[in-house]
Amino acid sequence: MSLILGYEDLIANAMAQIETVPLDQAKTLLDDENTVFVDIRDVRELEREGMIPGAFHAPRGMLEFWVDPKSPYFKPIFGEGKRLVLYCASAWRSSLATETLQKMGVPRVCHLEGGFSAWKKAGLTVAEKHPKPHSA
Repeated sequence: MSLILGYEDLIANAMAQIETVPLDQAKTLLDDENTVFVDIRDVRELEREGMIPGAFHAPRGMLEFWVDPKSPYFKPIFGEGKRLVLYCASAWRSSLATETLQKMGVPRVCHLEGGFSAWKKAGLTVAEKHPKPHSA
C-alpha cells in the first residue's frame, strides 16, 4: 500500500507549524500558574510511566471534544486562557494534536520537545498516576 502522506510527513508538517518548548524552558513553566501541562497519553502509559507533576490528563482520542466549548464533553480547564503545553511519550502525537488545536483556534498551545521520554531521561520530576479502583 502506498500512502500520499505517511506518519513521518504528518509529523514534519506539524512541527513546521507549531511551537516546540525545549525541556530547559518547560521545567521553568512547572510553577507558572498561567501554564497547564496536558498529558495526552493513554491512561495505561501514565500508570506505568508516571507523569509531569500537576499535568492534566486529556486522552488523545477526546482532546478535540474536551477543548471545544460547544461540545457536550468540554472541560473548563481548556477555556481558562492558560498556555497549554501538550505532551505524549515521544512528541509525535503531541505535535499532531498541537497542530489540530491550533487549527481549531486554540490560543497559546505548544508541545514539549522530546515528550515525556525526554523529560524522564533528563531526570526531571515525575509524579505517579494511581489507577482508579475498580468497582465491585
